[in-house]
Formats: sequence, C-alpha cells, structure tokens
Amino acid sequence: METTKIAPTTASLLTFDPALRELQTRDAQVRAHEAAHLGAGGGVVTGGASFSYERGSDGRMYAVGGEVPIDAGKASTPEETVAKARRIVAAAMAPADPSPQDYRVAATALVMEMQARTEMMREAQKQLEGPKAYAQNASEPYM
Repeated sequence: METTKIAPTTASLLTFDPALRELQTRDAQVRAHEAAHLGAGGGVVTGGASFSYERGSDGRMYAVGGEVPIDAGKASTPEETVAKARRIVAAAMAPADPSPQDYRVAATALVMEMQARTEMMREAQKQLEGPKAYAQNASEPYM
C-alpha cells in the first residue's frame, strides 16, 4: 500500500500547533488592547499604534506587544490641564486588561490633574485675599 504525504495547510497548523495558536490569540489581544487606547484617546493620542512582532511557525508575523503615543504634557491653563488629564486617564484605562504601563500613565495623569486643581485653588485664594477683595469686603457692612 502506498501512502501519500500531504503538506500541512494553514488550517491544520492552526489546529495542531499550540505555540501558533497562542501567538494568534496574543496578536488578537494586543490589537484589541491598542485599538481601545486609540478609540478612547481623542485629543491626546498623537499617532497610530505601533507593534512588536514575532514570526509564527506558519511564517506570518504576529503582534506580541504594542503602544499608542499619547501627549501627556500640561495644557495652557489649569482648567484645560484638568480636562486633558481626564482624557489621558480614559485612554490609558480603556482596555479591558490595562497593562502596568497603562496604570503608570493613568497615575501620572491623575497627579497632573491634582497639580492643576491645586493651581486653580491658589488662583481663587489670591482673588479672595488680594487688595481688591480686601477693599470690597471693607466697604461692606459687617453682619
């Protein structure tokens, strides 16, 4: 009896190669993760996602890591900085499974927000305690 060898197809590789299946799963996870950042990062994302790749046993390249560039600098006013910090946190925490780097970006943005809020409070305090405020309060009757 003569046997014929059949070359494995991509479909059969998917079924019988656990390492390839793992790469394919990781590729889908990485792409979904970065897409979530892009989708939630309106106004703070500065470019498209970039990926690091690994070649599978089928010869194809699979994404195994990725990143999305975000403008994490302060805005021109404290009020704008608060709004921007909130957008950064939303973009960083958008994926269902935030990475340690995502948590670091969100934490840094929260610090930036708190600093901006502190600056806003100092400005409000100056307005309440300044010479103009004193003159206005001095002219009003005390009750």
